[in-house]
Amino acid sequence: MNNEKVKDGFELTRILYIIEAALEYFVSIAVGTVYLAKITAYCGISDEVTAILTAFVSLGCSFQLLSIFFGDKSSVKGFVSGGHIVSQLLFTALYIIPLLSFNDDAKAIILIIALLAAQIIHNLVNAPKINWFMSTVKDQSRGRFTAVKEMVSLIGGTAFSFGLSFIIDKYESAGNMRAAFTVGAIILGLLTVFHTLTLVFSKEPQKQVAPVKQKGQVRKLLKNKTLLKLVLVATLFMFANYATVSFSGTYMNGELGFSLTFSSAVVFIGSICRVVFSIPFGKFADKKGFCSMLLVCFGIAAFSYALNVFTVPSNGKILYPIYYSLHCIAMAGINSAMINLIYDYVTPEERTGALALNQSFSGIAGFLATLALSPVMRIIKRNGNTLFGISVYAQQLFSLISFIIILILIAYLLLVIRKLPRANKERVLPLDQSDL
Repeated sequence: MNNEKVKDGFELTRILYIIEAALEYFVSIAVGTVYLAKITAYCGISDEVTAILTAFVSLGCSFQLLSIFFGDKSSVKGFVSGGHIVSQLLFTALYIIPLLSFNDDAKAIILIIALLAAQIIHNLVNAPKINWFMSTVKDQSRGRFTAVKEMVSLIGGTAFSFGLSFIIDKYESAGNMRAAFTVGAIILGLLTVFHTLTLVFSKEPQKQVAPVKQKGQVRKLLKNKTLLKLVLVATLFMFANYATVSFSGTYMNGELGFSLTFSSAVVFIGSICRVVFSIPFGKFADKKGFCSMLLVCFGIAAFSYALNVFTVPSNGKILYPIYYSLHCIAMAGINSAMINLIYDYVTPEERTGALALNQSFSGIAGFLATLALSPVMRIIKRNGNTLFGISVYAQQLFSLISFIIILILIAYLLLVIRKLPRANKERVLPLDQSDL
């Protein structure tokens, strides 16, 4: 009897999902923040434009809304697999573009197109993929499963980041960035192959709910008041987060003067923090609910942003790692909670569409934050890091904005979200082997 409970036919799929998420995370590391800043700098792209390009990961989320129209397919496996292959090949191309014998303007245009296309395609298949794999996980154990998944990604991502940083720093110190980009392209190509295999060998469960008709689905979702309240949480948080994250790469490489190796060390410390707190947060969420976990994590995030307000070059090597570590502790729970809140408060047949709508609106918010604040950064830098006669770095001002928004979100969770009726009221059960 117990063996029947444990064996449900999706044990391998859940393991492959954990591996798939880790490999996808490796790719995101290689094309994000400080690594992207290295590529753009080599191609002659300004810090302001680099910040906007960093926010493409957020803008791409807006295209998840289109995934609604694929949610009623009998199988999404082929659609998801094909989309991920194309997107990751485009990400690989980012390391090839600097090697092309074009002028900097041409390289910049090609890079922008490739990066935007990659993010659009990646996000187009993301919501169906999440719903595909998460449908193989028991609702009462989602917190702990996603915690394990994130822990594996972070541990592996830390090792990957150090390895990639070592390679790039070594070739850069030797004045051979072309070799660094070549090795980077080979690494991303291999990641694409292994990532594809995890999707190919994963099983897709039979639909347990009736397909939702495409026609009028978006309109129906937009009329769901509970869902819109959840979307507002993710939207405001993404704006707050990208107000600082989009500019972190250029801030570390520029004003703070961090080497890529030191930046990787900062990321390593942050990853350790996320690993340590992922499982406890997951258990806490399964016991107390994802809204309660989000309140705790928002509190930590608010403190981290407040600390970053006081981070400047003179104390950067001390305060910035502390800020980043606290931010990573918060993100250990926030990333999981944002998805799982949807699962708590919407019905199963609406989940794919709800996830897509949530990611779309929040993605647009993140991009708009970067777009709106980029001119502010330019003005501050042109004025010798002053604004209205006050000595300030752009990152300090943006962290203050993030801090204020998070405080508003905490109040909103307490006064509004905690009072919403849950669609899923299943009893929390102990984690068993079938959840891994």
